[in-house]
Order: sequence, then structure tokens, then C-alpha cells
Amino acid sequence: MSAFHRYIGWAVPVGFGILALWAVYCLIRNRQPHDRFWTLVGLMQGVIAIQVAVGAVLFVMGLSPPTSPVWLHYAYGGLFPAALLMLAHRLGKTRFESVPWIPFGVASLLICGLTVRALMTGLGM
Repeated sequence: MSAFHRYIGWAVPVGFGILALWAVYCLIRNRQPHDRFWTLVGLMQGVIAIQVAVGAVLFVMGLSPPTSPVWLHYAYGGLFPAALLMLAHRLGKTRFESVPWIPFGVASLLICGLTVRALMTGLGM
């Protein structure tokens, strides 16, 4: 289970990094992203949910990251990404209604960085 958590842990920053670069590309080209952008957003939200569920199972099993303080791993890997995705959804429907992909691009960039930091705390770096 721990190896599965590690593999998904590497997939999360890669996927959100792709989303961030895609949003920058669309911003430079001044075009709306393809429908596959939104498919990837939904897929990555599901991956984050799976990652949090697997992390919760590992926590209940008594396995925790080797770094101190331990709560940083949980905040960087689950709490902050979930909060950023909720904020991106909110902003995409209100202030950025004509360009809803921009808040998701910014959130993806931040989530990429946060989950890299979660990997660092989880792997003891």
C-alpha cells in the first residue's frame, strides 16, 4: 500500500504540472483550452481523492511519514490541494466566468509545488 501511495504521489505533481503548463500555453495563445483540459482536471481531482484515501488508510494503519512535524505532509498533500481546487471551482463560476481555466491553471501550479513538498516530507528529504 505504501508503494502505491508513493507512485500516485509522483503522478499528482506531474499531472498538475501538465495542467499548469497547458494553461500558460492557452494564455499565451489567447485561446480556450481543449475539452481534454477539463478531462485532465477531473482526472487529477480523482487522483487527489484516491491519494488522500490511501493516505488515510496508511495513517489508520499506524504508518506515518518519517519527518517532523508530520502534519506538514498531510497539509501539503491533501488539505491545501483540496482547498485550492475548491477555490478554483468557486472563482471559475464567479469572477472568471468567461475564462474559467485561468483559476485552474494557477491552482494547478500551486498544487504541483505543494505536492512536490509533500513528497519531500513523505520521503524524508
